[in-house]
Amino acid sequence: MITLGHSIALSAILFCIGVGGIFINRRNLIILLMSIELILLAVNFNFIAFSSFMGDVAGQIFVFFILTVAAAEAAIGLAILVVLFRNRATLNVEELDDLKG
Repeated sequence: MITLGHSIALSAILFCIGVGGIFINRRNLIILLMSIELILLAVNFNFIAFSSFMGDVAGQIFVFFILTVAAAEAAIGLAILVVLFRNRATLNVEELDDLKG
């Protein structure tokens, strides 16, 4: 049987992989977005684990709202990346310095 400890451990592993992906690779925007989504997945997994542990469905319903917003955010983020790649021919973060003062 899967316990709350197993779920929290898996969520912590997913969170650490996401944070590690951000710190290891600061150059490619696609990998940065994937790492942020992995961190969000870990948080959602915690919501589901605690909701199941407490016997309440409020956490699971909240996850549906978070996933809806995350899907819209990912679509907008990827659209921005496509436009940046078409204009600059690169996704390297260090070369995208248009907004620097």
